Amino acid sequence: MSRDQDDDKRAAAWAAAEEVTEGMIVGLGTGSTAAFLIARLAERARAGLRIIAVATSLATERAATAAGITIVPFDALAAIDLAIDGVDEIDAQCRAIKGAGGAMLREKIVASAARRMIAIADGSKRVARLGVAPVPVEVLPLARGFVAAQLAMLGGEATQRLRDGLAYRTDQDNAVLDCVFPAGFEPAALSTQLSEIPGVMGHGLFVGEIDCAYIAAAGVVTRLDRTS
Repeated sequence: MSRDQDDDKRAAAWAAAEEVTEGMIVGLGTGSTAAFLIARLAERARAGLRIIAVATSLATERAATAAGITIVPFDALAAIDLAIDGVDEIDAQCRAIKGAGGAMLREKIVASAARRMIAIADGSKRVARLGVAPVPVEVLPLARGFVAAQLAMLGGEATQRLRDGLAYRTDQDNAVLDCVFPAGFEPAALSTQLSEIPGVMGHGLFVGEIDCAYIAAAGVVTRLDRTS
């Protein structure tokens, strides 16, 4: 990753961090761009901003706690004020693919519980059409073979995610299938089809959760609203 790309990730994260206000419950995303968000919110907290947060992964929980941000359990909450998270791809309608970091199920739950969700990204993540990045599908391990066959029936080519040569497991101890679909798929329809497969616990298509995005390219931050 280049220094310029890191700078753009930081710029997008900092822009989104300005939308966090006193007393909010904030959902913190997972990944390299979210790491810049955590650092910025920690700075603001040290300067007096009072917030609490929920984490979309154990890694984010550890990073935020180490930075001095108060993390609360999500299981007792019905809603949160704002979720901020990175994306793998995002189009002009704020539809996105997420899950390269393996946290898409928890990210989807937190995003759905948020009154607003903001995506943050460097310019390389903006695409004309979703589908260059694979769609991650979180699967109950015992259903892996069945789900892979169902994905193939939808035209998808599924590959089991590995880490260090072993089957990758999410924080929920589920498997992940990274699935490439034919170009031109309709995101909303595919999202519904994936959710209807027994054994699929979650997937990385975010078609209606993101309200706006801050995208930075060459040092310039652009705000993209779903209504636009």
